[in-house]
Amino acid sequence: MDFEEKTIKRQKIYKGNITEYEVFTVELPNGQEASREIVWHGDAAGVLAFKDDKLICVKQYRKPIERLSIELPCGLIEEGETADQAALRELEEETGYRALDLNYVTEFYNSPGFTNEKLYLYESEDLTQVEEPLDQDPDEFIEVVKLSYDQAWDLVDQGLINDSKTIFALYYWQLKLAKGD
Repeated sequence: MDFEEKTIKRQKIYKGNITEYEVFTVELPNGQEASREIVWHGDAAGVLAFKDDKLICVKQYRKPIERLSIELPCGLIEEGETADQAALRELEEETGYRALDLNYVTEFYNSPGFTNEKLYLYESEDLTQVEEPLDQDPDEFIEVVKLSYDQAWDLVDQGLINDSKTIFALYYWQLKLAKGD
């Protein structure tokens, strides 16, 4: 079976600083037409950063969900930057830690039903506190949180860890512990 949807028409709705919105009219494999709302969004990179067997996370308010969220350090990949460079930069900007090693874990689409954003995930277990870290973005208000494995899962139960990348990271951590890594 052919699953491809052929574009018949596309209409730009909005272009912002980090996202662009378009509505596509597509022809489905069965010949019928449908509408697809798409958010174009740059790729991002995040880090599972461990210091003294604790996961380094950031606490911040997330307006789209109107609540606090505790997440992995993560951010957009800037133009001319590689995913690993972005991961290192975001880790330092958001936490004040510099990774002395950085290992690729995986990459995935956050929500391919409506956006093309891809997240690259890395891991570091060798961190050093930076005396003069890179500046945080001026619109970010962040608190660094260091979590044990059990504390992290308690925060999932409390709804404070509520984003897919961080929950994925906790399952990755669980798998590593089960393997004895």
